[in-house]
Amino acid sequence: MARQLPLVSPCSSGRQALTCRYRCGDACGHDAPNTSANLYFGDLVREQISRRGVLRAGVVLGAAAAVTSAVGSAPAAASASPASKGSFSRGPRGLEFEPVAPNTHDAVTVPRGFDQQVVMAWGDPIFRDAPAFDPRRQTAAAQLRQFGYNCDFLGLLPLRGGEYLMVVNHEYTDEQIMHPGYDPENPTREQVEIGWAAHGLSVVAVESQRRSGALKPVVGHQLNRRLHTNTPFELTGPVAGHPLVRTTADPEGRTALGTLNNCSGGLTPWGTWLTAEENFNQYFANADSVTDPVTAARLARYGVSGTETDRKWERFDDRFDLAKEPNEINRFGWIVEVDPYDPESTPKKRTALGRFKHEAAQPRLTSDGRVAVYMGDDERFDYLYKFVSDTQMRKGNSRKAREHNAQLLDSGTLYVARLTGDSPAEQIDGSGRLPRDGAFDGAGEWIPLVSGTRSHVPGMTAEEVLLFTRLAADQVGATKMDRPEDVEPSPVTGKVYVALTNNSNRGAAGAARADEANPRNANKHGHVLELTERHEDAAATRFSWNLLLVCGDPASPDTYFGGMDKRHVSPISCPDNLAFDPYGNLWISTDGNALGSHDGLFAVALHGRHRGLTQQFLTVPRGAETCGPHIDRSRVMVCVQHPGEVDGATAEAPGSTWPDGPGSIPRPGVVSVWRR
Repeated sequence: MARQLPLVSPCSSGRQALTCRYRCGDACGHDAPNTSANLYFGDLVREQISRRGVLRAGVVLGAAAAVTSAVGSAPAAASASPASKGSFSRGPRGLEFEPVAPNTHDAVTVPRGFDQQVVMAWGDPIFRDAPAFDPRRQTAAAQLRQFGYNCDFLGLLPLRGGEYLMVVNHEYTDEQIMHPGYDPENPTREQVEIGWAAHGLSVVAVESQRRSGALKPVVGHQLNRRLHTNTPFELTGPVAGHPLVRTTADPEGRTALGTLNNCSGGLTPWGTWLTAEENFNQYFANADSVTDPVTAARLARYGVSGTETDRKWERFDDRFDLAKEPNEINRFGWIVEVDPYDPESTPKKRTALGRFKHEAAQPRLTSDGRVAVYMGDDERFDYLYKFVSDTQMRKGNSRKAREHNAQLLDSGTLYVARLTGDSPAEQIDGSGRLPRDGAFDGAGEWIPLVSGTRSHVPGMTAEEVLLFTRLAADQVGATKMDRPEDVEPSPVTGKVYVALTNNSNRGAAGAARADEANPRNANKHGHVLELTERHEDAAATRFSWNLLLVCGDPASPDTYFGGMDKRHVSPISCPDNLAFDPYGNLWISTDGNALGSHDGLFAVALHGRHRGLTQQFLTVPRGAETCGPHIDRSRVMVCVQHPGEVDGATAEAPGSTWPDGPGSIPRPGVVSVWRR
């Protein structure tokens, strides 16, 4: 029988303690790493209401009072499907489905009239020589030929004749529910090596099935690939070769083994895949043995602490032991670019985009054809970033175009966001109530941190800014946000949307108080930010912003749904991953629902009279998180991450039996859903 570690969830959301331990190393159970004394820019200007806000106040004061009253009196939407309520039941184009009611079923629950299919799950074969999956006899050699664990980002890239390349991140492993008889204090080498193999990335060819949205994996396709913890990755850009990324095994500082904790990502206009290294800090042991104060401060700012790690990888590979290889950790925390069309290519860690706990990276072209990449740092009180390349993207698929575009992300300017509100301080009291002008909104600027090899931060070299980006952003007074996760520009309007998942520490003793961009203290449900850059140009350094959603129970006065009548919306908590459908609607997957339902996928209308209409499309099984997602005209796809990851669960006593049913252990997997 597997042994269990003592578990107490540090989260105020619905996330289980088991998830907190293995996914992020109990990040919420530790003090937030951002202890910088930089003031919120909002704190400096709250008393200085913008001219726009003053002019608007007299016009909308009466309307704002009516909105606030409606917010406080709306009935709960959790008790029944909002599809039966009022004239918005059909929704705008792309949202013509009956919303799924909140539930706790151990299944993927989809709207009436839709079918679903598990495309791939943990252990399914990718190569023809892969053995049949047997969790009781799993080996590292087998796992290297099979689909990895805990899928997160997924994307589809076109091939010929109805085929696609499906690219998937495998964020982390939960050995306690993977391995029968697992002892967390004494893992075996085989169990550790299975974990190394189950992390990483998968590239799998899939073919669409006639008359449905089902996808069939093409096992053994020439482009199929597994990238894992021992795959060579190339460090590129200004940090490549720097003394702080050199190790015993790599004295040149240019080849890192593996990628860790890959969360979300993005697809580029030139046909590559960006994947984000997030909670890499938890994999490195013996930070407490570091005596150099500068190094110790840098480790602390990235949440690295303690002696042994939970997985004990340092017992089997010295590179995970900071006492033996202090620079190894600096080779993680980057955005990685992969060329899925070239199975012989070496993935690149693009150091020009900065090092932090990357949640995602989604590109958008500027008006002059350069590339802007938007990124969030998933930590309480951390920041929102943008990178703009120095050179323009070349269109086409010629060799010269490919070679040129392969260098786009190695030189450019990295920015961090500063947001200011336009309401007086007394109207932002931490309750989540709307200010008198009827909106949480304001202006902002992108503050440059580094341009190529030139630092904009006093006392830090360009390489130091990129290696320790959090410390650089602290110095310039960036706005501390409530866990900025996925950041997605709309392909229709160019507006940029940011999922801010939650922050239970907002307003706590010694912590930053609420501001207009993060208007709730003890924010356990999160919110979604909408950002409009000046002249609708991704190269702009100024922008306006508003909060599209302040999530939670629609019956609560501290929630807001883009001005929509809250009788017509689904309750939503803890927004995480974002995507767009072909009609310009925003889709949101959740992580850690704090409303008592399982996590799910939601569609939100952004335009016209339907703006703010939020409808739940699906829920995931017990203990699972909704990841991905991908939406096209034929299907909706999600990754079901960590099903059965509930406190007390083991391989012998599983917390879920999805997707194989009674008598099985849970297997994270990719699901496709389509209209029947």
